Amino acid sequence: MVKLQKEVKTTKFENVFQQSLVNLIFTYHWSNQKVKDILSPFDITTQQYNVLRILRGQYPSPSTVNLIKGRILDKMSDTSRIVDRLIQKELVEKKVNGYDKRAVDIIISDRGLALLKKMDKEVDFLTFIAPNLTSEEAEQLNVLLDKMRG
Repeated sequence: MVKLQKEVKTTKFENVFQQSLVNLIFTYHWSNQKVKDILSPFDITTQQYNVLRILRGQYPSPSTVNLIKGRILDKMSDTSRIVDRLIQKELVEKKVNGYDKRAVDIIISDRGLALLKKMDKEVDFLTFIAPNLTSEEAEQLNVLLDKMRG
């Protein structure tokens, strides 16, 4: 029995394409939990981490909610709510745009930058990937995933 079949407790799949999709979804949830476990000591979610990294990439320029929405990995996220939580944690600041009073500028705070700098030193996402895949296999996986999306 294939490892995936044991993990999802099934005896067979309709075809190899269905197995690939189930494997992809199962692996997404597995890896997402690993990332959550790595981020939990820092008291931020995966979506909050993603937003902080987007804002750091824009820094020192401000961002908008729409810019963040366009770049966030989890497109189902409520970006405004995530930004509000980051403001509560004082990791992000929100200001009225100087040119357009209807627009809101979002910028990562010094505290947010310091947290990401600390995380850069302490967080290693390779810990659950590198032991199982070589660099060449990881590259091949990236090519296949890109190909799957067309």
